[in-house]
Order: sequence, then structure tokens, then C-alpha cells
Amino acid sequence: MGKRERIREITAPLLCWYAKHKRELPWREDKNPYHIWISEIMLQQTRVEAVKGYYARFLERLPSVADLAGVSEDELMKLWQGLGYYNRARNLKKAAEMIVQEYGGRFPDGYGELLRLPGIGEYTAGAVASIAFGERVPAVDGNVYRIYTRLFADGSDITQGKVQKSIREVMAEAVPQDCPGEFNQALMDLGAVICLPNGTPLCKECPVQEWCLAEKAGDMSLFPYKPQKKKRKIQDRTVFLMEYQGKYLIQQRPPKGLLAGLWEFPAQEGRLSAEQVKPLLEEWDADFEEIELLGSGKHIFSHVEWHMLGYLVHLRKLPRKLQEGMVLSSVGQIQEKYSIPSAFSVYLKEIFARSKEGATLQE
Repeated sequence: MGKRERIREITAPLLCWYAKHKRELPWREDKNPYHIWISEIMLQQTRVEAVKGYYARFLERLPSVADLAGVSEDELMKLWQGLGYYNRARNLKKAAEMIVQEYGGRFPDGYGELLRLPGIGEYTAGAVASIAFGERVPAVDGNVYRIYTRLFADGSDITQGKVQKSIREVMAEAVPQDCPGEFNQALMDLGAVICLPNGTPLCKECPVQEWCLAEKAGDMSLFPYKPQKKKRKIQDRTVFLMEYQGKYLIQQRPPKGLLAGLWEFPAQEGRLSAEQVKPLLEEWDADFEEIELLGSGKHIFSHVEWHMLGYLVHLRKLPRKLQEGMVLSSVGQIQEKYSIPSAFSVYLKEIFARSKEGATLQE
């Protein structure tokens, strides 16, 4: 039996399973392409449960494409704070502006048109086109690669473009004409709740178990195959929470590069001891009365790890000349206005815990 025929054979049991067990998700309450698009972008690199709250807040503030196109970048970054991969949000705004300018605010209703939008690749275009508009196109993501390679015990390297293209071609022919959106969502759910990663699938509950060659071979952990990733680079950083009269100095990161344009506490490369910190603060013209060691924090990005050591510096007065892009902010402003990435969450919790204002805002 060929691959296309095998996938067509699993379609009926897969859709039957999906009809009974599909996940109840807020973006499935209607077929609004804007809602589906926002959810799909948020779900990239982020767990479903984590996305639900962000999705609700985002749509409450930005209920339409026009609202998204008109929002300021600072407010958009604040809405996105904690989701990570901030270029996703920037591309959302760019795409919304393009929809308003070139499509009169009407969401493009074809796969090819969707691919023109910033931040939309083949998977997202396929998901929106099939679910919202019923177009017969596949939506191939990590879930589908995993299901496909296990179904056929295919040990090809799924990080290779030619392998991904081959899988998309097979899946494109297998998408049923009458229910492409349901088919794609059934595969999403199968990968999310049954055909789990890391060799721990729930095979006995799988509606397509009898067709799965990897399950018959008895070693699901071999699929999908990916070459071993390079080790992440370790970067030591010393972070300064510089407090003056209950407010803290924060600064905006450069417009390009890691965490571009977001806000952070001043930091210095390297892991500095308390004795090394003092001359640095003097160099910064920081007149301080006390330095507290806050301890360590760690944040893992896709290609680098930050190993941080934090100090709380109580200032007697502000430096005569603040560094470019630096502002003195209250805890309330930090929590409501400025988008400080989750990399600094251990230090944000510290200042919230010390502040009555932060405690009130957290309740």
C-alpha cells in the first residue's frame, strides 16, 4: 500500500475519533480567520494552556484586524509579554497593516494570498485557509511530521527541506475535499494528545494504531528523526535593579537582535562579584548607599542561555546623566506599560514582592 493510499485509509477513523474527542478551544468557537490566525501565531513555540489567557486578553483589546494595525508597538509588546519570540507579534502588526492597506481590511481568503503576509508560512496559511475558508490545503507542522514518520516508520531527517516538501506533497493529496479543516485539526489533536513526542505516545488510544508501522516495530522513540542539536552558548550576565525612591531604572534594548526593542534592567556581561560591582557603579556615576545580592537566574533561548546574577542597588540620587534609552519607572508602570521579557522574571518577582503597588496589581 502506498503512502497516499494509507493516509486515505486512516481518514475515516481519524475524523470519527476527532468528532468524539476534539479539544474545546476558544479559537474553535467560530471560523473567524482573524481569530484562527492570532491563535496559530501564538501557538508557535507555546503550549495551548499558556496561550488561552493571552488569546482572550489580546482579542479583548484588539478585536479586529484594523485594531491590530493601529496599535502602538509598545502596547503590542506589552500584550505579548511572556509569550516570547517577539518578532511573531511584530509580524502580526505588519500583516494587519498590509491587510488594511491592500485588502481594505478584508482578510485574504486564499492560501496563496495568505502566504504574502509577513510572518505567515506554509503551515499557518494552510491552517487558516482550510479551517476558515474550507480550502483543500494541508497544514503540516511538527505534529504532522511526527504522525507521518511514525505511520510509515520513516527515518528521514525531518529538518531537511526536501523531506518536508515530500511530506507536504503527500499530505496535500490526502486532504479530503469536503472537510479539509476538520482533517487538519484532527491531525493537530492527534499529535497533541495521543501521538506525543519523546517516545511516549498513547498507542492503545490511537484511532489509527493498526496502520502504524512504527508501533508494529515497537520503537516509537526513533521517529521522527532529527540530528542532535548544537549545544547552546552560555552567556554570563550581571543584572542591576537600581532603585531610587521606590522606582527602578530600566532601559530599552537595541531595535535589532535578541529581544529587540523590549525593556530590561541594566546589565553587564560577565558574572561580577560585589567588589567588582562597586567601581562599575562609580563609573556609571551611581551614588549608592547599599548593594544587595539577589541571587541567580537562568533563561534559555533557542541558541543561547543567560546565566544571570542580580544585585539590588539602592541609590541616594539619580546619575547626573542617564544612559540613552533609560527611564525611571514605578512598579505599576513596569507591570502595566513596559514590556520586560520573561528572561527577567526572577527579578520582576523580587521587586513586586517588595512593593505594595506590585502586590496590589498582582492580586
